[in-house]
Amino acid sequence: MTKTNLPMWVVYMLAIGAMAPVAAEPYARVDTTMGEFIVELYPSDAPETVANFMQYTNGGHYDRTLIHRVVHGYVVQGGGYSIYFNERPVRDPVSYEGDNGRKNIRGTLAMARGKSQDSAQAQWYINLSDNEDLDHKVIDDLPLYGYTVFGAVISGMDVVDAIGAVPTGPGGPFESEAPVEKVVINSVDIIDDALELSGAD
Repeated sequence: MTKTNLPMWVVYMLAIGAMAPVAAEPYARVDTTMGEFIVELYPSDAPETVANFMQYTNGGHYDRTLIHRVVHGYVVQGGGYSIYFNERPVRDPVSYEGDNGRKNIRGTLAMARGKSQDSAQAQWYINLSDNEDLDHKVIDDLPLYGYTVFGAVISGMDVVDAIGAVPTGPGGPFESEAPVEKVVINSVDIIDDALELSGAD
């Protein structure tokens, strides 16, 4: 056995650290008029984006908002409009974290944004299929910016699929892709303890 030259107090602290439980990733419970789904968040991969989402959530921003956009077989999008299609006030945008290695595969949660990669604010979407076109890429040493994935649905994907299958048409300021019958997000809550999860797969 190799003898260590570390002081005993260092050895003791390392042992305590090895025994300490690893902090679980936080979850978000999304309750809608079509049912509930639960998302695991990825603060290790998208710390600023998750912190931003949690701040909006804890401030009640998402409560009584719409799933305002459904693209069949592609995405469902929410987080920006009241049930009357009024835009909710937003904070400054967050920095782009789409190069974190996470892909826009089916069931993942990602941030919507404008033309700039650093323009994401409060709106998010869930991928209904594997959407490689939304991923970050590097071509000829130049970045092709995608969209930041910061979580994934772990329970209730059947609810998301049902939302993703509703008839769409004009609604509010949108010429198409708005659910004909409004799909309302009743509330979004952050869950830090996995024991609080109900019905998770």
